[in-house]
Amino acid sequence: MSFESTNGPRADQPRVAVIGCGAWGRNIVRCFAQLGALEAVVDNNADTIESLVALFGCRAMSVEQALAAPDIDAIVIATPPSGHKDLALAAIARGKHVFIEKPVTLDHGEAVAIVAAARDASRVMMTGHILQFHPAYRKLKELVGAGALGRLQRINANRLNLGAVRREEDALWCLAPHDVSMTLGLVGAAPDHIDAHGEGHLRDAIADAVTLRLGFAGGEMALIHVSWLHPYKEHRLSVIGSQAMAVFDDTLPWERKLQIYPHQVCLDGASPQVVRAEPVPVEITQNEPLLAECAHFLDCIRDGSEPMTGPTEALAVMDVLERAQQSMRGRNRPVASAGA
Repeated sequence: MSFESTNGPRADQPRVAVIGCGAWGRNIVRCFAQLGALEAVVDNNADTIESLVALFGCRAMSVEQALAAPDIDAIVIATPPSGHKDLALAAIARGKHVFIEKPVTLDHGEAVAIVAAARDASRVMMTGHILQFHPAYRKLKELVGAGALGRLQRINANRLNLGAVRREEDALWCLAPHDVSMTLGLVGAAPDHIDAHGEGHLRDAIADAVTLRLGFAGGEMALIHVSWLHPYKEHRLSVIGSQAMAVFDDTLPWERKLQIYPHQVCLDGASPQVVRAEPVPVEITQNEPLLAECAHFLDCIRDGSEPMTGPTEALAVMDVLERAQQSMRGRNRPVASAGA
């Protein structure tokens, strides 16, 4: 991916240091640089740091230097998830706001500790559930909320591709946060029933494919399938309502990313009759989700508001992931959500 150079941070923006400049971290660096907020980058790869410093006019720092720098307001953590807790707590203890790439951690208790520390210190804590900022999802959520699909009945989500295969987390923790986040946003409630099944084909201890079933008190049901062992890329969210259906397919061109299917099933006669209709594309604004996500983080730092993907949303997603993990460890035994 090519990047455009920038002239360094703007005086009116919070100053950000990005820790972890791998493939995705470099995208985050680009966005904060574009927003005029990038102050420093931290990574173990000297060549990566040299190129980013030259391209964006930022400073190269160690982790400790970034945490101690008085002119850095926020730390972005884009490292492997096993190190998220220690980095986040250290940053908050130094008075920094924190943006943590998903998954927040690989343990619900660690996420709770980060949230508690951020709240005690009155620091902004946000996690990288990027699809909450996708224009197609934002429009879909608006349509569902307005009742355009009728009563919400079912959500089917597929997030499949060949790679990238992880060494630490399995497909549940790597891929499912996106679809769990979107599902909870559409339903507007936590599931009262969760069951999950994982399959480790490359290594027994790490699931390469995971299927989650979420049941909700209102009768809604979601089926989420994620895998990094699939022949082609599929990022599709299908929403079934009593009056219409909608599909958000992020692999399609912008003009077809969100489509409404006004299909009907009539039950008046002796047998059900299916009335098919052509899909209707929904016009959406073409904005880059990651850039919108980074801008939202900066806005929350300035005005002190809780991010859309802040502590409340982060813990809700973490709760589902951890209970799905419990179900997988129990050999596909269903697990009730807290309070159910």
